[in-house]
Amino acid sequence: MAETVILFAVKKISVALGNEALNQATSYFNKFITQLTELQGGMGRIRRELRLMHEFLCRMDVRNRNNQTYEIWVEEVRVLVLGIEDIVDEYLHLVGRKLDTGWSIYLKKGIKRPSVVVSLSRIATLVKEAEVNLVHLFQAKDRWVLLPSGGGSTCDNSSYIVERSQHLAATSRSISDEDLVGVDSDRGVLTQWLEDIAPERLVIALHGMGGLGKTALAANVYRREKEKFECRAWVSISQTYSRQAALRSLIEELYKDKEDAPTDIATMDVACLEAKLKRFLEEKKYLVVLDDVWTPEAFVDLSNAIVRNDTGSRLVITTRESDVARLASQGHILTLKTLPAEKAIELFCKKAFPSDTHQKCLKQLETLSKEIVGKCKGLPLAIVSVGSLLFVREKTAEEWRRINDQLSWEIINNPRLDHVRNVLLLSFIYLPSYLKSCFLYCSLFPEDYPLKRKKLVRLWVAEGFIVEKGESTLEEVAEGYLKELVHRNMLQLVQRNSFGRIKTFRMHDIVRDLAVDLCRRECFGIAYENGKHGRSLEENDERRLVIHKFHEVVGQSVLGMYRLRSIIALDKSTPSSTILPSVLDNSRYMSVLELSGVPIETVPNAVGNLFNLRHLGLRGSKVKLLPESIEKLSNLLTLDLSGSEIRRLPRGIVKIKKLRHLFAEKLIDPTWRDFRCCTGVRIHKGIKNLTSLQTLQGLQAQEESINHLGELRQLRSVRVWNVREAYCGRLCASLIKLQFLSNLYIVASNENEALQLKEMNPPPPKLQRLFLRGRLAEGTLQEESPLFHHAARQNLYELRLYWSQLEQDPLPTLSLLSNLTDLRLTKTYIGKRLLFLPEWFPNLRILLLRDMPNLKWLELQQGTMKNLQRLTLVNLNNLVEVPSGIGFLIPLQYLGFMEITKEFLKLLRSCSTIKNSRWQYSLRDTEANVDQ
Repeated sequence: MAETVILFAVKKISVALGNEALNQATSYFNKFITQLTELQGGMGRIRRELRLMHEFLCRMDVRNRNNQTYEIWVEEVRVLVLGIEDIVDEYLHLVGRKLDTGWSIYLKKGIKRPSVVVSLSRIATLVKEAEVNLVHLFQAKDRWVLLPSGGGSTCDNSSYIVERSQHLAATSRSISDEDLVGVDSDRGVLTQWLEDIAPERLVIALHGMGGLGKTALAANVYRREKEKFECRAWVSISQTYSRQAALRSLIEELYKDKEDAPTDIATMDVACLEAKLKRFLEEKKYLVVLDDVWTPEAFVDLSNAIVRNDTGSRLVITTRESDVARLASQGHILTLKTLPAEKAIELFCKKAFPSDTHQKCLKQLETLSKEIVGKCKGLPLAIVSVGSLLFVREKTAEEWRRINDQLSWEIINNPRLDHVRNVLLLSFIYLPSYLKSCFLYCSLFPEDYPLKRKKLVRLWVAEGFIVEKGESTLEEVAEGYLKELVHRNMLQLVQRNSFGRIKTFRMHDIVRDLAVDLCRRECFGIAYENGKHGRSLEENDERRLVIHKFHEVVGQSVLGMYRLRSIIALDKSTPSSTILPSVLDNSRYMSVLELSGVPIETVPNAVGNLFNLRHLGLRGSKVKLLPESIEKLSNLLTLDLSGSEIRRLPRGIVKIKKLRHLFAEKLIDPTWRDFRCCTGVRIHKGIKNLTSLQTLQGLQAQEESINHLGELRQLRSVRVWNVREAYCGRLCASLIKLQFLSNLYIVASNENEALQLKEMNPPPPKLQRLFLRGRLAEGTLQEESPLFHHAARQNLYELRLYWSQLEQDPLPTLSLLSNLTDLRLTKTYIGKRLLFLPEWFPNLRILLLRDMPNLKWLELQQGTMKNLQRLTLVNLNNLVEVPSGIGFLIPLQYLGFMEITKEFLKLLRSCSTIKNSRWQYSLRDTEANVDQ
């Protein structure tokens, strides 16, 4: 992990030596140009050393995980590099003080202000010392750190962890049928695919995170089915595979027990081995298993040599990587899941209780057993390992309670659970450097914490984890990182939005335990919960602090921590009087300050001194005004004021030219049903200067801001409130300039003011989500309207219409938006009948119809909304019958009838169409949610 710390330092030095900082420094220190040149030269040399050191550590990481001397040396490297980062931050602070007018006057007059000279000299001295220490560290490595021979090939010197994981895989192949629990369904699918009579070669993938039992399942079916094939082979690939060695293993396995087995394969090169393999397999029905494939390249290398014939051959791969699994034949990916609770406890009991108890849980240990198994979160490897550990322990409640209380510690430290750590650590070790920090960052949040894509992406960018790639924004690169972690099974997907993008995810608890331990070892960050944090911050170099549950020791630890770079408070009871003053007094290098929900009432003027601040989160706070000094936060990327009491931003906000995300809405009605459910903020003249803005939620419409909105060409998401009809033309003229806009929310100034959008022609080409609140001008929902432009028909996924007050059925024209996945209509239609025809809305997943008091009939014809998952009908109190054709949509994931009358409830209960389905309802008078 030291290599990621080095990456941060290299990027920071690059900023310090970049044109902006260089021009500022040359201008301000023109009287000290010699010192400045020497200092910059020293930083340049340090950067070169660090880049080489980074490459060296990336190659050495796997090979030396068990080398204590090497680990001590790496720790010293990390400490030194963190110190270098501090030096560079101090330099950037010095050259970035251009807003200190008094100091600028001193420099222009040529007067040597003592503090400036002293600061510059001290930084130059520290840079020289850092150079010397870097050289000394490398000399110490050569003297004391014994490295494996072979230069840099991880193939020739695989680590202890790799070797142990491969040993575990070999053991998994011999697991008996009775020791496999909860695999019947997956085993049946895999067996069916192997026995399929289709003649073409099929590639079958078993996919899932480490420890799910992919190898055990594949081996079990392999033993059962192998005799049905003319020849068969099982080869373990692993991350450190050699193509030549794998080909030899394949040939040896295929020729096993054959009289004509070749004797010269040890001397063959890759080309000869491939030719030999192809000749042997050409006419045969074969079964080949490639176990533990990590990269698509490894599969392609070997797949080319395993001939595609029409004899019913089968090629099975097991992998943790989605990119590898996608190489399987269409429809032949078997993704393994964690065990359900009842199967998990069954597997645990097989291992924890001896045969004389018939492998049944002792009654006095049932509750504790369930708690212990629950912490394994359905991961078979962990369940088996913990069960085996408890098999040899006393079967007493006291002993099992002790293990339950310290299970996380046992998994990290107990040698008998070493294989659990190795299997899961292997996935982390082989992560690319750019993903390691992103992964560890997620572990700083609590167990089972629902991590949200958008917020996490913004935090990663603010932390400096993300590097630019081509024309993509940093946020787009970060989303790619997130997808990669999910595809590598390092993070678990919890929910996608209606059109398939990742929305929320979490870490598996055991994976998180290992990551938390890595954070501690690498001084990456620390989490506080009820005062339990392992050690004091003063003793270490942790850069990040996440407060799960506030404790007075947090305030004590923060005091004086000048090296702290990030604070995230998840506990809303965290007293602002403790955290904020401590940060402002001591942590001037702070880059992330996330205090959403903390009851802060005022933001001190000193916040402007946090020159390095990139993320400021005050969502849900009680702050009414921001200080004018906010304009000094020239590096700020995200300002989150949503839900605060701020209604007007300081004039200087438009000077923060790097600002990318501004959230400043105040939600008044959480149900979003009142017309004035939310308000935005006013921005004074100069909004056109915020050219880096990607998110603006939400803007209180004013003439000047509407006119210049189109100059913010990077906008991806914008919400505009209080739009008068007179503003609509200018608003549309601005919106059509926003070529990247994907999320648009427009709210009229009152329920009678019409939204006239005909001049938004064509609409932004990448528009995916459109929310309109207010009466729609005549023609807005006609086929020739810009809303139904060919680009909108292809790209629009989510549409919400509020208070539209339409007299004609909007569905015929809305159905032209064939890719809609989410449609929500509130007070949209004042007519009596809505009709959904066949083939309409083929991709719709979510439909909400709400607050349409005149609606009497809702008809759903067969073939409409074929992929609907959630249907919610709210306050349609004049419906005279259960929606006709609702049976065509069943089964649904969710069916809700909300705020209905008792009379309509009787109709529902007597309706045979939904009688055997699960649905929810609430009555208008009680509003009690009930499952039916």
